Amino acid sequence: MRKALGISTLILMMLFMTACTLGASNDGKSEEKDSSDDTKELAGSGEYTIGVTYTTPESGATHIGMEKFKELVEDKTDGEVMVELYPNGQLFASEREAVEAAQAGNVEMTIAASAPVAGFDERFLALDLPFIFPDHETAYEALDGELGQTLLEGLNDIGLVGLGYGETGMRQFSNSKTAIESPEDLKGLKIRTMENEVHIDTFNEYGANASPFAFGELYSSLQQNVYDGMENPINLIDQMKFYEVQEYLTISNHAYTATVAFMNEDFFDSLPEDIQEQVKESALESMDYQREIARQQDDEGLEVIEEVMEINELTPEQKEVFIETAEPIFDKYEDSIGTELMELARSYAK
Repeated sequence: MRKALGISTLILMMLFMTACTLGASNDGKSEEKDSSDDTKELAGSGEYTIGVTYTTPESGATHIGMEKFKELVEDKTDGEVMVELYPNGQLFASEREAVEAAQAGNVEMTIAASAPVAGFDERFLALDLPFIFPDHETAYEALDGELGQTLLEGLNDIGLVGLGYGETGMRQFSNSKTAIESPEDLKGLKIRTMENEVHIDTFNEYGANASPFAFGELYSSLQQNVYDGMENPINLIDQMKFYEVQEYLTISNHAYTATVAFMNEDFFDSLPEDIQEQVKESALESMDYQREIARQQDDEGLEVIEEVMEINELTPEQKEVFIETAEPIFDKYEDSIGTELMELARSYAK
């Protein structure tokens, strides 16, 4: 019995020592894991968060460009800055509301078409003058040069920091009534425009009944015949399936619409200088990428639209009639834009 008791005691002692050893080993692994997790968390701590809101869909070039922006910013800052994207009007149904939110600091950043930005800074009306940019390359030259940079610098006066220009692209006429070949064909048509005085007045000059309407609700308004027509780049006509509720498309290239990326000034100023530069670099790189995507989507969208809409393209002679008819618009807005900026903008028209 003594021998059996001794063996049992020895076994218990061995089991106890093994348990202690395993416990110590597991504690070490736990500490090692916790330390690793802490390091990982610090490396991507997301000390700053940039929320970006815009009204266009996930399939659009703006969203694809912003995915690129997110990737670049988070990579350049090693996760110190995290970017959250809110496409498709998730936060704000109209671009005007989005701009107001960025201005007030309710969201850090937005991408908006240049047209509604003119409601906050009238000088941006220069970008919406009819037929001011004959092609994409001329628009890029203007936006990336003196005209565009002068406009961005002025945004500081209204609590915003301009980061760069993307695009929605060249705008085209569409409607459900008739092919548009002259200003006469627009007379009496109810046309939806963006919230921009130049756009509204230009269409009214052509004889249409023009008024603004929220982009996110445009499809249903066309479907219900609240509007007869609109004007939009081909990529958006395709992505939003406007071709389902519009029969005629005119390739007019009557206006070019840039998008403007900007940030709340107070938030931007709160960022360390090195991060400010990384954000600016990322914005410019992603906007260039977005332009490429937008033009690619124009080409792809046209292939879709050709199957379902009746399409005509303005001849140089027809286009000249539109240009001459819209001449009063330049005189009307010279004071709002400023003589020097007006002259600079008109210098790009060929």
